[in-house]
Amino acid sequence: MVSRLVLVLGDQLSEGLSALRAADKDRDIVVIAEVMEETTYVTHHPKKIALVLAAMRQFAKRLTQAGWDVRYSQLDDTQNAGSIVGELLRRSEETGASDVLVTEPGEWRLINKLKHAPIKVYILPDERFIASHQMFETWAEGRKQLRMEYFYREMRRKTGLLMEGDKPAGEKWNFDHDNRKPAPDDVAFDGPLRFEPDETVQEVLSLVAARFGEHFGTLTPFWFATTREQSLEALDHFISKALAKFGDYQDAMLSQNRFLYHAIISAYINIGLLDPLEVCERVAEAYDNGDVPINAAEGFIRQIIGWREYMRGIYFLEGPEYTGRNALGHKRDLPALFWGAKTDMRCLSKAVEQTQQEAYAHHIQRLMITGNFALLAGIDPARVHEWYLAVYMDAFEWVEAPNTVGMSQFADGGIIASKPYVSSGAYINRMSDYCKGCAYKVSQKTGEGACPFNLLYWHFLDRHRDRFKDNARMGNMYRTWDRMDGDKRETVLSEAQGFLDRLEAGETV
Repeated sequence: MVSRLVLVLGDQLSEGLSALRAADKDRDIVVIAEVMEETTYVTHHPKKIALVLAAMRQFAKRLTQAGWDVRYSQLDDTQNAGSIVGELLRRSEETGASDVLVTEPGEWRLINKLKHAPIKVYILPDERFIASHQMFETWAEGRKQLRMEYFYREMRRKTGLLMEGDKPAGEKWNFDHDNRKPAPDDVAFDGPLRFEPDETVQEVLSLVAARFGEHFGTLTPFWFATTREQSLEALDHFISKALAKFGDYQDAMLSQNRFLYHAIISAYINIGLLDPLEVCERVAEAYDNGDVPINAAEGFIRQIIGWREYMRGIYFLEGPEYTGRNALGHKRDLPALFWGAKTDMRCLSKAVEQTQQEAYAHHIQRLMITGNFALLAGIDPARVHEWYLAVYMDAFEWVEAPNTVGMSQFADGGIIASKPYVSSGAYINRMSDYCKGCAYKVSQKTGEGACPFNLLYWHFLDRHRDRFKDNARMGNMYRTWDRMDGDKRETVLSEAQGFLDRLEAGETV
């Protein structure tokens, strides 16, 4: 029989991958390729590139040891075609294989390239997810609003996680109300488990430094897991050392502690080193054993079988045009401060600095600092989407785009969020220590030194009043605005516009 090519992508590093299960180890040939097209379609953070390439090389070794014929292309191979399709054609000519098996990619961009490739490609379902496309479509059919909370309950029932018969453990589905504590004075956790780069990782770091040194982000120190064994160690470390406090402080932000009680394993899950269900089962086991409280276990599990699965469902349900949506008509370019230019806004400075150095920021930093600012300032959501996809280690389009375009920027018109996630400086001050030592005063509403979030918040509400005035969740905001003295409203709008003008002119703000 003629052999087939089995394409394994850089975020598909799972031995249980559907394409590998459908293949014949005795005759089929695994193709894994590092290519420039995938590393540069956005300017990915060097740490992200290094993680994926190093994990790919480690996974290729694992498959070879398991008896697979693996044809691996390194980025600097002289024969490297520079694209996934090009590498498939090269390996087809080399081996005589005429068909390709691949597990469905997580980006419409790559799906379309494979569908139109001049070689027969069989795209198989990605069964590493709990909800298939069909399951999500069935759930969504006929619903006026696709709210995550109701989908999440279906996922709890399907998996049995934190269930007591047909009822949720703790008699509630969602303990988010208990997970909003402000930043603690001290964090009794040293952070995620760190690994010393081995020879394979060191080779990749040298390659990335040489090829992608101009990309936004610092490459070293690099301490991430690049194998399944290391990823499991990182998971064990989080569950035993941090999970119990994760729920309480998952929304908090500290300028001198970038990780608090977070797991920092999302990238390992998203590239396939950890299975999402096994992670949730381990967390549920910790709760069942009495090691962690219900709010911690439920809050963590909701992020994975709730938000993660829901985001993928939305991405594929809405189709390839989703990333281009701009319901609010925002057109401002992404300001230089997102790329590390000086800003006097300490919260933004700290969030961007952390992103640059770690390729990581947690969900509230992304949503309520950088995302909130981008939305209030009217930045083009396509530019915001590209930035998030580029700078975060765990960002792959199927999960990043709905979080950014939908939840963060409201560019999908309300498919995901029932209202825009906007806030003044008060929320940031309550949940972080960023406002201490800032050049702006969070308590000041207008005048010299007024916090820009305070000004931009009302400017946003005013300019989008026609869209949001009848939103039930925003009525109090507009009533507060309407009660303000007319001269004060005029001052707020004038000062907010002045700030936006300076931002657009490239001045330090």
